[in-house]
Order: sequence, then C-alpha cells, then structure tokens
Amino acid sequence: MLFELLRDLIWGLPTVGLIFGFGLYFTVKSRCIQLAGFKTLLRETFSGSRRTEKGGISPLTALSTALGGTVGIGSIVGVGLGISLGGAGSVFWMWVCGLVTAAIKYAEVYIAVARRRRDGDGFVGGTMYCLDDAGRHGTAVFFSLCCILAAFGVGNLVQSNAIADVLAGVGAKPLFSGALLALLLAVVIFDGRSRIASVNAVLVPLFSALYILAMLFIILRNAEMFPEAVRRIFTEAFGFRAAAGGFSASLLSSALRIGVSKGIFSSEAGMGSSPIAHAAAEGTTPYRQGLWGVAEIVIDTFIVSTLTAFALLLTGHTEMDAVFRSAFGPAGSYILLAFLAVFAFASILSWVFYADGCIGFLFGTKKKAVSFVFRLLSVLFVFGGVFLSGEAVWAAADIFNALMIFPNLFMLFIYRKEIKYGVL
Repeated sequence: MLFELLRDLIWGLPTVGLIFGFGLYFTVKSRCIQLAGFKTLLRETFSGSRRTEKGGISPLTALSTALGGTVGIGSIVGVGLGISLGGAGSVFWMWVCGLVTAAIKYAEVYIAVARRRRDGDGFVGGTMYCLDDAGRHGTAVFFSLCCILAAFGVGNLVQSNAIADVLAGVGAKPLFSGALLALLLAVVIFDGRSRIASVNAVLVPLFSALYILAMLFIILRNAEMFPEAVRRIFTEAFGFRAAAGGFSASLLSSALRIGVSKGIFSSEAGMGSSPIAHAAAEGTTPYRQGLWGVAEIVIDTFIVSTLTAFALLLTGHTEMDAVFRSAFGPAGSYILLAFLAVFAFASILSWVFYADGCIGFLFGTKKKAVSFVFRLLSVLFVFGGVFLSGEAVWAAADIFNALMIFPNLFMLFIYRKEIKYGVL
C-alpha cells in the first residue's frame, strides 16, 4: 500500500506536466524531429548501422540493447495492466506520450553521444557524464545511484516477477522459475558488456518480429471489433464511458496518469537509461544516433505496445495469457511464455548494461570489482523477484523510473542549446 501511495504521489499531474513540457519544447524547437527526421533515418542510418571498431558496438547493436530495455514486459504485461487500471483511454495517452517524448529521446541520445568519452577500446556516456561535464557532480552521482536502483527494480524484480507469473500458469513453481532465470542471467552477464549487447542484438529483433506477427494474426481474427476498440480508446481518454452516459473526471485522470506512466515505463523516454547504450555505439554521429532513439520509440510504443493494446481490446481480455489461449488454444500459454521469457531476459541484460555504465562513472578504476558485486546481486534479485507481490513490484518500478527522470531532465535543460537537428 505504501508503494502504491508513493507512486501515485510522484506520478501526479506535476510530473506529467514536466515531461510533456520538455517534450513539447524539443518538438517545437526541432520542428517535430520525430516525424521530419524519420526519412533521413531510413536513408542514411541503415547504410552505416553495422560499422564498428574493435571493442565497440555498432549503432544497430546499441539500438537492440536499448530496445531490450523497452520492448518487453512493459510492452506486453504493462499495457494490459494499464488498460485494466486506466481503461482503454490509457492507450490514447500512451500514444500522446510516445509522440511528445520521442523528441526528448532524440535530445537525450544526441547529447549523450556528443559528450561521451573514450574508455579503452570503446565509448562510455550518458546523463551522469553530461552532468559531470556541467559541474553538477552531485546530481550526476544521484542519477547514477537511481539508475542502479532502477536496474534492481525495473530490470530485475519486475521482469522475473512477470515471467514467474506466466510460468506458474503452466505449473512451474517459483523456486524453479527463479533458479532458471538466475542461472541464465549468470551465464551471460559475467562475460562483459560486449556479450550483453551481442546477445540482445540477436534476441530482440528476432522475437520482436515474431511477436508482431502473432499480434497481427490475433487482430485480424477479431477485426470486426476494431471500430468499437477505437471508439473506446478515444471516448474514455477524455473521461467518457458509454455505460455511464456522461463525463467522469476520475476516468480522465486515471487514463491520463496511467497512460503516461506506462508509456514512460515502456519507452524509457526522459529517464536517461537507453542513452547509456546509444553512447557506446561506434561509427555514428549524435544526430544519426538520436534518430535511432526516435526509432526506438516508434518500435516500442507505436508498433509493439499498440498491437498489444488492440489484441487485448478486440478480444475483451486484460491479460495476455487469455489472449494467446483464445487464439492458439492451450499452446497459447507456452507461446506467450516464450515471448515473455526472451523479452524479460533481454530487459534484464539491458539494465545490467545501464547500471554497469553508472558503476564505471562512480568507481573509475575500481569498477571491475564493484561491477562483479553488482552482477552477483542482480542474480540474487532476479531469483528473489519471483516471490514478491506483482502489484508492489510494479509500483516500486514506477517510483524508480520517476527518480531518474528529474536529474535527466535537468541535464537536458542545461544542454538544450547544444542540441542540433540536421547535421549527420
């Protein structure tokens, strides 16, 4: 109950207004870079997306790592939870959030790449380094600590808790689920940042494509309900519910707050997490990689999360397990389990990557020893997450997300005049 109250307090209208204010500022200043730059992304970025140097990662691999933290539980389980709590209208505000915050994503990725530092054979960067360059070392430390805490909450607890719920549906005990996830995680993360990025570069694009195909199949099977789903999204977004026959301020408030919070949780725009991955890309520029950040929002919010929402609304369910079983029979639970297992695992890996970057900033030459301890704790948190209450875990994740937003937006305010919008 305490977590839920604190989450509702932090994710009140002031926080929503702050995020939208920054999003609108960068949208206007960039002349809507999230739309205007997409053609350039397709023409220019793909041609150089795979270039890399020894020790570095390619821009496409950086995007895959960032998508590992976004396309996952938040885009599947989180969307269903958002609809159950905020109604179909939360989907509309998720779209608005995605459109507006895409400009924030561009800005934070741009400045992270522009001010990154060479570290050995690769690059390191992110909000913490940008704040440190601006003489805000204390704020940089605070952001880094928040990111590490978020890695435990968003990256470990939420993902393992969600996958354990699905495994329980097919008869698996929490002890087995926790042990399996912990073992798989340990195999990958103790082999370094490059291994984390390379694993996500394979898992995320492949299973995202398969998931999109599954969603399209479900939507086409229930296409006759599409007009009603669209009507619900737009009417409930503004506080109108047909059954009540009028306006409900509480419905509007709930749809707005939950739609924005789930949109932020899913896309991570404004949090400053995924720029840590983008800053590690070799053979790129701040502008080009900033457009990859926009592509990240498009894939996560406007493709994966949107298809998930329509699959839920068209079938009348609020849980994806029921959606998959209605479309694929008893095998549906196992198909969903495969998607969730891969996406959850990819998200855990991405958050280990983010936290590792913050540990490197905080501890410098001692980062290897501290990073080893963090990895051990991550394995333990993944194991322990399967035994916790799902609602409390999601509330804690929302809180950790918000704690990262404030120092990250402060960084963007400092560097707002340095961000360019048309130089490759």
